Amino acid sequence: MERFFRSLKTERLNLLSFINHQAAVTTVESYIYFYNYKRLHSSLGYITPAQRTAEMKKVA
Repeated sequence: MERFFRSLKTERLNLLSFINHQAAVTTVESYIYFYNYKRLHSSLGYITPAQRTAEMKKVA
């Protein structure tokens, strides 16, 4: 979790300001989608967490 929040702050939220709470929520939700379904993770062998989860379900 700490690594996720570090990535969120440095990759998306750094130097941004929001006009309201909903704008902040929308930005964070879009980053969560990106992080889980689009961003490749070196610790997972350069696949997404969603791909890794699908692989694990096939094995089980």
